[in-house]
Amino acid sequence: MGDEDPRNEDGTVASDGGTQESGAARGRGSAGSREGAQDQPSSGSPRASGGEGDEGADDGGTRVKESWFAVDIHPWVFFTSAFLIFGSVILTIVYHAHVDEIFASLQANVAAGAGWFFVMTMNVVLVFIVVVMVGRHGDIRLGGSDAKPEFSTLGWFAMLFSAGMGIGLLFYSVAEPMFHYISSPVAEPGTAEAARRAMDLTFLHWGLHPWAIYAMVGLALAFFSFNKGLPLSIRSVFYPVLGERIHGAIGNLIDILATVATLFGVATSLGLGVQQVNAGLNHLFGLEQSPMVQLVLIAGITGLATWSVVMGLSAGIRRLSEINLVFAALLCLFVLIVGPTIFILNAFGENLGHYIQYLPQLATWNETYEATTWQEGWTVFYWGWWIAWSPFVGMFIARVSYGRTIRQFTLGVLLVPTLITFLWFTIFGNSALHVELFGAGGIARVVQDNIPVALFVLLEHFPLDFVTSLLTVVVIVMFFVTSSDSGSMVIDIITAGGNPDPPVLQRLFWAITEGAVAAALLVGGGLVALQTAAITTGLPFALVLLFMVYSLFRGLAQYREAPGFSMPPYLHGRLTRTVPSRPQPDVVHGHMILTRQTGKARRRRAPARGARPDAGPGPESGGEKGLGARIRRAFGGRRASEGRRAGEGRHDEGGGDRS
Repeated sequence: MGDEDPRNEDGTVASDGGTQESGAARGRGSAGSREGAQDQPSSGSPRASGGEGDEGADDGGTRVKESWFAVDIHPWVFFTSAFLIFGSVILTIVYHAHVDEIFASLQANVAAGAGWFFVMTMNVVLVFIVVVMVGRHGDIRLGGSDAKPEFSTLGWFAMLFSAGMGIGLLFYSVAEPMFHYISSPVAEPGTAEAARRAMDLTFLHWGLHPWAIYAMVGLALAFFSFNKGLPLSIRSVFYPVLGERIHGAIGNLIDILATVATLFGVATSLGLGVQQVNAGLNHLFGLEQSPMVQLVLIAGITGLATWSVVMGLSAGIRRLSEINLVFAALLCLFVLIVGPTIFILNAFGENLGHYIQYLPQLATWNETYEATTWQEGWTVFYWGWWIAWSPFVGMFIARVSYGRTIRQFTLGVLLVPTLITFLWFTIFGNSALHVELFGAGGIARVVQDNIPVALFVLLEHFPLDFVTSLLTVVVIVMFFVTSSDSGSMVIDIITAGGNPDPPVLQRLFWAITEGAVAAALLVGGGLVALQTAAITTGLPFALVLLFMVYSLFRGLAQYREAPGFSMPPYLHGRLTRTVPSRPQPDVVHGHMILTRQTGKARRRRAPARGARPDAGPGPESGGEKGLGARIRRAFGGRRASEGRRAGEGRHDEGGGDRS
């Protein structure tokens, strides 16, 4: 194939329906077919031919910029997800008087009935990802043998760390070890053994298990998108099992579950973060700790997140992640130097050894013989939270991991962040335990009364506590911004049918929605509401994860080395594309696009691949005329599906086997 060049007469690549950059074709790593991939930079470079600094320039050198009013959505996924999310927010507000009781009852019932399932799911995924890491598929490169990584290794690790844990590291770094110390389920509380086992439990919740979930989801998305040419969407992972049905109702349901789970998982983190920002400002300046103050903080910090959204992936999330990593490292290094340094260094090796030694026991513990409910508020909550976060973090990791081999990917995602997390918790957690065991104490009492303020109370025991507390608030705010921005990007990718660079307006919508949901949960029930949201949305997606393990296993087993699919050409995180000068929706694979060109140059629409240049409207270009007909096709019209099958037939002729 490739007899028709999908470029316009002046050499630019059109992005209207049925062409290289449209709909599901653009979602397939923005290559859509091997012919399209050949028109991209061969190295998969994120820069278009316009060169460094020519943001918004097309291949012909004309500066063309996408309008703020551009829309690129999958209607079923977008509108259904938005309806479910806003419906939950409205119900929370309407039944505000009873919501505390409802959330507490729901959390207890889900945790008690499905705790064993969460535990099993996490262990299955961890074993699977370790097998993949050491297995024969480790040399497969995400994006094909010629693909080159988009980001430096340091920038990649910074984004992994900021997106994967972020706010929770600061919220629980002191509070969790101290909680397990004073109310240990496996040792006598308040003893040296309780302190040792407190770190075991903390490492369990923040160690290999959550990063294995992220690695599995990220690897599946990256593999099926960059190596199989499918849209960068959760549904694509299930192609080996479901086949063409991923484009129908089942695929829509999978993406809707992923969207809802992601949004509530991110909202949980944002709610925890704003509570700690409020606690820090109260500790520093006496600002009242109240829901109203927290609502104002959410609004303000969400405003900062919108700035990061506008800046794009490279100029926004990447730079903020790197700056935040430096600030967090400075804070961590300060506590290590001025705190009980020898105690911390001794504890790190001992904590790591105990974690490895007791991991099988702790990872499979279900409180079967104790008949207690300790895990409902801790382990089950964490497993539900990580699972709810997995579409978000996995999608984000996949998006920034183009060009890495599977072994590099799994080693980088599973081991490096885990070791950094262990070091973080050892420095802050063991410093707090040292104060409690050998110093003046008092931190345990504070943790029982007010979890968010625990870290600031620890910093009071060291010099320059005002400066370090202020730096802590800054780090939390920046984690909030990067989590909101990357979360909105991931949700937008899913609801845009797998387009890796959807319009900015949609990301702004989801960033604001995340803040609104976090605010509603805080007002509705505080920490209990946040925990309940994570557990209840994580439960259905746990089923999806087990299904995903099987599908990825089949996909890897049947994979044959072939050229990959390049990333879309963009500069500074903004996609470079040529779009029609007149707003006009188009529908491909149940996927609706509405774009507007803001530049002066106009581009003639290129013909659909496989069609004659003078061909009339067909299935891929819209068929029936009129907006109503296009929207009807978006919600499952036969012509769009026929166009999809025809396009996929051409794709398979190009040499790519998806199964």
